[in-house]
Amino acid sequence: MASRGRRGGAPAREDEPRRDEQAEQQAPAPPGPVLPPPPPVDYGVFMQGLVQAMQTQAHTQAALQAQLEAQERADVWWDSLLRTRFEDGAIDVAWDEFVRLFRAKFVPEHVQDRMEQEFLSLAQGSMTVLEYEARFSELSKYAPHIVADERRKTKKFMMGLKPSLRTRLVAFDHRTLDEALSAACRQEGEMEQYLEEKKASQKKAAETFQRQDKKKTVYQTPQRSVAVGSSQMLEVREQRPQDQRLPKTSARSSVRSASPSGVVGDVAPLEETVETDSERGD
Repeated sequence: MASRGRRGGAPAREDEPRRDEQAEQQAPAPPGPVLPPPPPVDYGVFMQGLVQAMQTQAHTQAALQAQLEAQERADVWWDSLLRTRFEDGAIDVAWDEFVRLFRAKFVPEHVQDRMEQEFLSLAQGSMTVLEYEARFSELSKYAPHIVADERRKTKKFMMGLKPSLRTRLVAFDHRTLDEALSAACRQEGEMEQYLEEKKASQKKAAETFQRQDKKKTVYQTPQRSVAVGSSQMLEVREQRPQDQRLPKTSARSSVRSASPSGVVGDVAPLEETVETDSERGD
């Protein structure tokens, strides 16, 4: 019987780890941090952004299509030109010649004239030196008769600068555009730093003046009131010896007339003194 009990009890001990594992698997997981609810979606803004993205994509595709078409036209034109004029590449083509032929084909003459005039009248204006140089280089290809000479190109660049920069650079003999550009950028940086320091100094001076003006206003207010009171008292004291022999009614009227406002406040004690003196005189 004891052996049977041991035999029957062994499986019970083997099942205990399995029960523990099942209990752990069935136990609920600990709650995690509570996340805030997602923000409400503004579908109007969402649709507007979607439409803008679609329009941008459409413009990009249209630009790419136009670029491919232009490139195809240029390839066809160049292949034809090589066969008819340059004998299928047997004759070397210089770059300047290619640019001249390309502009004659794809850039009308009136457009070239307009761009050349824009280059001749180009000025820095509100642009920075680097922005002005970029525009200068872009338009200079439409005026090859000017930019062919480095000295003339540099002089044209300097004459288009702001007067404040041009007067500082004209005394130096810059022979290349790179030298003129470097000097102009350096002068522009120094001028900007000077203007910033001047602006800060003016702001500091204005704040100091405002503080002094406030202090002056605070100190002047009680001084004015004291000055007015002393003038009134002086006027009453000067009239006092003359009114000693007057009747009571005359003394009262004279004391009241000494106050410009006619209010008997601080004058009341003086009025009683005058009456007492007049009574003693009688």
